[in-house]
Amino acid sequence: MAAQLAQVGIHGAYEGALQFVGNPELISRTHFARFLVETRVCRDTAEVFRKYLTEGKPGYVPHHWASLGDAVRWITEAGGVAVIAHPARYRLSANEEYALFSEFKAHGGQGVEVVTGSHSAAEYVTYGAMAQEFGLTASRGSDFHSPNESHTDLGTLPLLPGTLKPVWELLAERVRPAA
Repeated sequence: MAAQLAQVGIHGAYEGALQFVGNPELISRTHFARFLVETRVCRDTAEVFRKYLTEGKPGYVPHHWASLGDAVRWITEAGGVAVIAHPARYRLSANEEYALFSEFKAHGGQGVEVVTGSHSAAEYVTYGAMAQEFGLTASRGSDFHSPNESHTDLGTLPLLPGTLKPVWELLAERVRPAA
């Protein structure tokens, strides 16, 4: 990314992005985006992605995704709970979505994000029903990164529908009351 951005006159992007990274092994497009906003190359992260970090633009690097089975296994082996995040954003057909949920469940996946800042109220209902159909727990999240980057403020999303089992109940035994 940094080399491609340098070719269009944006120098020091890698070093600049590192300012926003806790672990340099996990540097991402978001860190580059923050650097480009901080240095006033762009007004906001949406502009960064539109001009520089999407396919066909300088700075774009193709994604290399893990297989679904590997991702679920890694999360589970690390003690986490694998959850399908914001499923409506994937724009899958009904058959593709059913296949995703089926394969996810077969690999040991345990939850689906039902309420999120990128879902509509109708999609809350759809993914609540999918959670029940596949025996998955439900999560909710705003995908909040910072006040300047996020579309949904913390604490503003509706609660999960009462019929769903929240994913955090799977983690309840890990929480210890203060002595």
